[in-house]
Amino acid sequence: MKTPFKDIYSVLKLNRFIVYTVVIAAAIVSIISILLVIKQHKQMIESAFAISTEGSVIPLKLVSQYENLEVEALSHLDLFHRYFYNIDAGNYETQLEKALWLGNSSVDALYRQKKADGVYNRLLQYSLVQKVKSISSRIDIQKEPYSFETNTVFEINRGAVIDTYELITTGSLIHVDRSFPNNTHGLLITNYFEKSLRKLEIN
Repeated sequence: MKTPFKDIYSVLKLNRFIVYTVVIAAAIVSIISILLVIKQHKQMIESAFAISTEGSVIPLKLVSQYENLEVEALSHLDLFHRYFYNIDAGNYETQLEKALWLGNSSVDALYRQKKADGVYNRLLQYSLVQKVKSISSRIDIQKEPYSFETNTVFEINRGAVIDTYELITTGSLIHVDRSFPNNTHGLLITNYFEKSLRKLEIN
């Protein structure tokens, strides 16, 4: 004799099978989704910006940041030294403001010292033009912070007289968040120091 209880048990068994199937399928889909998100995030972290041949940052193409670290570091140092030392009576405030974005308190301390010593007042008083002629840097990118030494040659135009100087500076670079357009390379100069300055005799 067929009883309604057997039908109920069959229905309950089928429902349990459906519930287990849905739960397992949802878990599999969730795990796959998480793995895909992690993989995509890792790819974005490792390769987020392109570097042009001039060292400019182009946040469009996906390339390896590590492969371009030396290019970015050298470009960052070149940019900083041009902002900090390529100055005249008309542009020095704008140039120095840009330079301060690229370094930490050691750069700011040097700027304040030069200001206290009257460097920028003399620039205004005598309408001096300080022009960078060349910048060459050596940097160790094996371990952060990345130590560097930069050789900057610049001229000071005093009107009738043009003097040429060689400045050697040292310091380190660390990674920080990129800030467009203030700090496009995401690097910061620390422990900045003007090691030596000498006048060059140009024939």
